[in-house]
Amino acid sequence: MIHPTAIVDPAAEIHPGARIGPYCVIGPKVILGEDTELINHVTVMGPSKIGRGNLFYAGASIGQRTQDLKYAGEPTYLEIGDGNTFREFCTVNRGTLPGTKTIIGNGGNFLAYSHIAHDCIVGNEVIFSNNGTLAGHVTVGDHAVIGGLTAIHQFCRIGRRAITGGCSKIVQDVPPFFIADGNPAEIRGVNQVGLERAGFSSETIRALREAYRILYRGKLNVKQSVEAIRRELPGIPETEELCVFIETSQRGIIR
Repeated sequence: MIHPTAIVDPAAEIHPGARIGPYCVIGPKVILGEDTELINHVTVMGPSKIGRGNLFYAGASIGQRTQDLKYAGEPTYLEIGDGNTFREFCTVNRGTLPGTKTIIGNGGNFLAYSHIAHDCIVGNEVIFSNNGTLAGHVTVGDHAVIGGLTAIHQFCRIGRRAITGGCSKIVQDVPPFFIADGNPAEIRGVNQVGLERAGFSSETIRALREAYRILYRGKLNVKQSVEAIRRELPGIPETEELCVFIETSQRGIIR
Protein backbone atom coordinates (compact mmCIF):
# COMPACT_ATOMS: atom_id res chain seq x y z
CA MET A 1 0.00 0.00 0.00
CA ILE A 2 3.00 2.30 -0.58
CA HIS A 3 3.05 4.10 -3.93
CA PRO A 4 6.28 3.54 -5.87
CA THR A 5 6.98 7.29 -6.02
CA ALA A 6 6.86 7.65 -2.22
CA ILE A 7 10.12 7.88 -0.28
CA VAL A 8 9.99 5.97 3.00
CA ASP A 9 12.98 5.81 5.33
CA PRO A 10 13.88 2.24 6.35
CA ALA A 11 13.76 3.32 10.00
CA ALA A 12 10.07 4.23 9.75
CA GLU A 13 7.47 1.78 11.14
CA ILE A 14 4.55 1.52 8.73
CA HIS A 15 1.56 -0.63 9.66
CA PRO A 16 0.65 -3.04 6.84
CA GLY A 17 -2.80 -1.47 6.78
CA ALA A 18 -1.52 2.07 6.25
CA ARG A 19 -1.67 3.68 2.80
CA ILE A 20 0.96 6.05 1.45
CA GLY A 21 0.13 7.80 -1.80
CA PRO A 22 2.21 9.36 -4.56
CA TYR A 23 5.19 11.57 -3.78
CA CYS A 24 4.93 11.34 0.00
CA VAL A 25 8.08 11.53 2.13
CA ILE A 26 8.35 9.59 5.41
CA GLY A 27 11.40 10.19 7.58
CA PRO A 28 13.08 7.99 10.19
CA LYS A 29 11.47 7.34 13.57
CA VAL A 30 7.98 7.77 12.20
CA ILE A 31 5.28 5.33 13.31
CA LEU A 32 2.12 5.14 11.18
CA GLY A 33 -0.88 3.22 12.50
CA GLU A 34 -3.42 0.99 10.83
CA ASP A 35 -5.78 2.56 8.26
CA THR A 36 -3.91 5.85 8.32
CA GLU A 37 -3.71 7.30 4.81
CA LEU A 38 -1.43 9.88 3.23
CA ILE A 39 -3.19 10.85 0.03
CA ASN A 40 -0.32 12.50 -1.88
CA HIS A 41 2.58 14.95 -1.41
CA VAL A 42 2.51 14.57 2.40
CA THR A 43 5.69 14.88 4.46
CA VAL A 44 6.01 13.25 7.90
CA MET A 45 9.18 13.62 9.94
CA GLY A 46 10.04 12.05 13.28
CA PRO A 47 10.20 11.17 16.00
CA SER A 48 6.44 11.06 15.44
CA LYS A 49 3.83 8.51 16.48
CA ILE A 50 0.57 8.62 14.53
CA GLY A 51 -2.33 6.36 15.47
CA ARG A 52 -4.93 4.57 13.39
CA GLY A 53 -7.47 5.92 10.95
CA ASN A 54 -5.91 9.32 10.33
CA LEU A 55 -6.22 11.02 6.94
CA PHE A 56 -3.69 13.50 5.57
CA TYR A 57 -4.41 15.52 2.44
CA ALA A 58 -1.98 16.96 -0.10
CA GLY A 59 0.76 19.24 1.15
CA ALA A 60 0.43 18.46 4.85
CA SER A 61 3.75 18.79 6.69
CA ILE A 62 3.71 16.81 9.91
CA GLY A 63 6.36 16.37 12.61
CA GLN A 64 8.83 18.92 11.33
CA ARG A 65 11.26 20.46 13.81
CA THR A 66 10.00 23.28 16.00
CA GLN A 67 10.23 26.83 14.70
CA ASP A 68 11.31 28.02 18.17
CA LEU A 69 14.75 29.61 17.79
CA LYS A 70 15.88 28.04 21.08
CA TYR A 71 15.84 24.60 19.51
CA ALA A 72 19.32 23.10 19.23
CA GLY A 73 18.60 19.74 17.62
CA GLU A 74 17.64 17.71 20.70
CA PRO A 75 15.20 14.79 20.32
CA THR A 76 11.63 16.05 20.59
CA TYR A 77 8.36 14.33 19.76
CA LEU A 78 4.94 14.44 18.19
CA GLU A 79 2.02 12.19 19.13
CA ILE A 80 -1.24 12.10 17.16
CA GLY A 81 -4.14 9.90 18.23
CA ASP A 82 -6.79 8.20 16.08
CA GLY A 83 -9.32 9.31 13.50
CA ASN A 84 -8.08 12.80 12.75
CA THR A 85 -8.34 14.56 9.40
CA PHE A 86 -5.69 17.03 8.27
CA ARG A 87 -6.67 18.92 5.15
CA GLU A 88 -4.39 20.55 2.58
CA PHE A 89 -1.17 22.19 3.80
CA CYS A 90 -1.70 21.67 7.53
CA THR A 91 1.50 21.99 9.57
CA VAL A 92 2.26 20.35 12.92
CA ASN A 93 5.60 20.80 14.71
CA ARG A 94 7.36 18.72 17.34
CA GLY A 95 8.32 19.98 20.83
CA THR A 96 11.24 22.27 21.64
CA LEU A 97 13.10 21.17 24.77
CA PRO A 98 14.64 17.69 25.06
CA GLY A 99 11.94 15.06 25.49
CA THR A 100 9.00 17.42 25.06
CA LYS A 101 5.95 16.57 22.95
CA THR A 102 3.31 18.15 20.82
CA ILE A 103 0.15 16.11 21.44
CA ILE A 104 -3.06 15.84 19.40
CA GLY A 105 -5.97 13.70 20.56
CA ASN A 106 -8.62 11.81 18.60
CA GLY A 107 -11.26 12.72 16.05
CA GLY A 108 -10.08 16.22 15.19
CA ASN A 109 -10.85 17.98 11.92
CA PHE A 110 -8.09 20.36 10.89
CA LEU A 111 -8.99 22.32 7.78
CA ALA A 112 -6.61 23.75 5.20
CA TYR A 113 -3.53 25.65 6.38
CA SER A 114 -4.17 24.99 10.08
CA HIS A 115 -0.99 25.31 12.14
CA ILE A 116 -0.18 23.58 15.44
CA ALA A 117 3.12 24.82 16.81
CA HIS A 118 5.60 23.23 19.20
CA ASP A 119 4.52 21.88 22.59
CA CYS A 120 0.80 22.35 22.01
CA ILE A 121 -1.75 19.99 23.54
CA VAL A 122 -4.93 19.61 21.49
CA GLY A 123 -7.85 17.58 22.80
CA ASN A 124 -10.43 15.32 21.19
CA GLU A 125 -13.10 16.10 18.57
CA VAL A 126 -11.84 19.62 17.90
CA ILE A 127 -12.47 21.60 14.73
CA PHE A 128 -9.93 24.02 13.29
CA SER A 129 -11.35 26.10 10.44
CA ASN A 130 -9.08 27.25 7.62
CA ASN A 131 -5.91 28.99 8.84
CA GLY A 132 -6.62 28.40 12.51
CA THR A 133 -3.20 29.00 14.06
CA LEU A 134 -1.70 28.03 17.42
CA ALA A 135 1.55 29.51 18.66
CA GLY A 136 3.69 27.41 20.99
CA HIS A 137 2.51 25.88 24.27
CA VAL A 138 -1.20 26.41 23.57
CA THR A 139 -3.76 24.03 25.10
CA VAL A 140 -7.08 23.39 23.33
CA GLY A 141 -9.83 21.53 25.19
CA ASP A 142 -12.09 18.79 23.87
CA HIS A 143 -14.77 19.77 21.33
CA ALA A 144 -13.44 23.31 20.94
CA VAL A 145 -13.95 25.10 17.62
CA ILE A 146 -11.26 27.42 16.30
CA GLY A 147 -12.65 29.86 13.75
CA GLY A 148 -11.01 30.56 10.43
CA LEU A 149 -7.95 32.83 10.56
CA THR A 150 -7.95 32.79 14.36
CA ALA A 151 -4.49 33.43 15.83
CA ILE A 152 -3.81 32.20 19.37
CA HIS A 153 -0.90 33.57 21.42
CA GLN A 154 1.70 31.41 23.17
CA PHE A 155 0.67 29.72 26.43
CA CYS A 156 -3.04 30.51 26.00
CA ARG A 157 -5.73 27.95 26.77
CA ILE A 158 -8.98 27.36 24.92
CA GLY A 159 -11.52 25.70 27.20
CA ARG A 160 -13.70 22.70 26.50
CA ARG A 161 -16.52 23.38 24.03
CA ALA A 162 -15.42 26.99 23.57
CA ILE A 163 -15.55 28.59 20.15
CA THR A 164 -13.62 31.44 18.57
CA GLY A 165 -14.98 33.63 15.81
CA GLY A 166 -13.28 34.04 12.47
CA CYS A 167 -10.26 36.38 12.36
CA SER A 168 -10.08 36.54 16.16
CA LYS A 169 -6.91 37.53 18.01
CA ILE A 170 -6.61 35.49 21.21
CA VAL A 171 -4.06 36.76 23.75
CA GLN A 172 -5.60 35.37 26.96
CA ASP A 173 -7.48 32.22 27.95
CA VAL A 174 -10.96 31.53 26.56
CA PRO A 175 -13.09 29.94 29.32
CA PRO A 176 -14.92 26.70 28.57
CA PHE A 177 -18.41 26.84 27.04
CA PHE A 178 -18.04 30.48 25.92
CA ILE A 179 -17.70 32.30 22.58
CA ALA A 180 -14.73 34.60 21.93
CA ASP A 181 -14.68 36.92 18.94
CA GLY A 182 -12.89 40.03 17.76
CA ASN A 183 -9.46 41.66 17.49
CA PRO A 184 -8.58 41.75 20.29
CA ALA A 185 -11.14 39.09 21.21
CA GLU A 186 -13.93 39.63 23.70
CA ILE A 187 -16.24 37.06 25.27
CA ARG A 188 -19.58 37.39 23.52
CA GLY A 189 -21.68 34.87 25.44
CA VAL A 190 -22.33 31.19 26.02
CA ASN A 191 -21.88 28.70 23.17
CA GLN A 192 -25.55 27.85 23.47
CA VAL A 193 -26.11 26.33 20.04
CA GLY A 194 -23.06 24.09 20.41
CA LEU A 195 -24.14 22.97 23.86
CA GLU A 196 -27.68 22.23 22.70
CA ARG A 197 -26.40 20.17 19.78
CA ALA A 198 -24.15 18.26 22.18
CA GLY A 199 -27.12 17.35 24.37
CA PHE A 200 -26.48 19.56 27.39
CA SER A 201 -29.59 20.03 29.50
CA SER A 202 -31.50 23.31 29.53
CA GLU A 203 -30.75 23.57 33.26
CA THR A 204 -27.00 23.38 32.64
CA ILE A 205 -27.18 25.94 29.85
CA ARG A 206 -29.20 28.31 32.05
CA ALA A 207 -26.61 27.92 34.80
CA LEU A 208 -23.79 28.75 32.38
CA ARG A 209 -25.70 31.79 31.15
CA GLU A 210 -26.05 32.95 34.73
CA ALA A 211 -22.33 32.33 35.33
CA TYR A 212 -21.61 34.44 32.24
CA ARG A 213 -23.81 37.24 33.62
CA ILE A 214 -21.96 37.19 36.94
CA LEU A 215 -18.53 37.14 35.33
CA TYR A 216 -19.06 39.56 32.43
CA ARG A 217 -22.08 41.71 33.19
CA GLY A 218 -21.61 42.36 36.90
CA LYS A 219 -19.28 44.72 38.76
CA LEU A 220 -17.28 42.06 40.59
CA ASN A 221 -13.62 41.34 39.96
CA VAL A 222 -12.58 37.87 38.77
CA LYS A 223 -12.01 36.41 42.23
CA GLN A 224 -15.31 37.77 43.51
CA SER A 225 -17.09 36.48 40.41
CA VAL A 226 -15.79 32.95 40.98
CA GLU A 227 -16.93 33.09 44.59
CA ALA A 228 -20.37 34.31 43.49
CA ILE A 229 -20.70 31.58 40.86
CA ARG A 230 -19.92 28.90 43.42
CA ARG A 231 -22.28 30.45 45.95
CA GLU A 232 -25.21 30.98 43.60
CA LEU A 233 -24.78 27.90 41.35
CA PRO A 234 -23.63 25.06 43.61
CA GLY A 235 -23.40 21.43 42.57
CA ILE A 236 -23.23 22.00 38.82
CA PRO A 237 -20.18 20.30 37.24
CA GLU A 238 -19.94 22.68 34.30
CA THR A 239 -19.92 25.86 36.39
CA GLU A 240 -17.36 24.29 38.72
CA GLU A 241 -15.23 23.41 35.67
CA LEU A 242 -15.48 27.05 34.63
CA CYS A 243 -14.35 28.21 38.08
CA VAL A 244 -11.38 25.84 38.18
CA PHE A 245 -10.35 26.93 34.68
CA ILE A 246 -10.35 30.57 35.78
CA GLU A 247 -8.42 29.84 38.98
CA THR A 248 -5.70 27.94 37.14
CA SER A 249 -5.20 30.52 34.39
CA GLN A 250 -1.66 31.84 34.07
CA ARG A 251 -2.26 34.48 31.41
CA GLY A 252 -5.68 35.46 32.78
CA ILE A 253 -8.99 35.01 31.01
CA ILE A 254 -10.37 37.28 28.30
CA ARG A 255 -12.57 39.75 30.15
